[in-house]
Amino acid sequence: MFSGIQSVTQRVALAQAVIAPIAALIGALFAGFGAALAALFGGLIALAVSGVLVWRERQAVRHPEWDQHRLFKHFIRTGVERLLVLVGLLALGLAALQLSPLPLLLGLLAAQLGWLAAALDRK
Repeated sequence: MFSGIQSVTQRVALAQAVIAPIAALIGALFAGFGAALAALFGGLIALAVSGVLVWRERQAVRHPEWDQHRLFKHFIRTGVERLLVLVGLLALGLAALQLSPLPLLLGLLAAQLGWLAAALDRK
């Protein structure tokens, strides 16, 4: 039931893990170390959000006895958790660490586009 989806989410997380340092290098080339750090943090935010998805998906795979109502609740909880992780890490990066907003969001965007590319690439 979940075998095809599981490999896609893992491939997405791997793509984001590769894109995060690339975004940092591009940020360093164009705007210096501060931008590189912010872009890396943005990419790592996307990776953390995907990590929550992979974790919850593995949890669902380990419980084939769950019915569709339980899986739907699990799905909703996973969405809320991913949103909370995203908002929390964005707040940490922007407020507590005072990273530059544009490179941080560009790193996040690059990693999310990697998510899209890896998800569309499945065959």
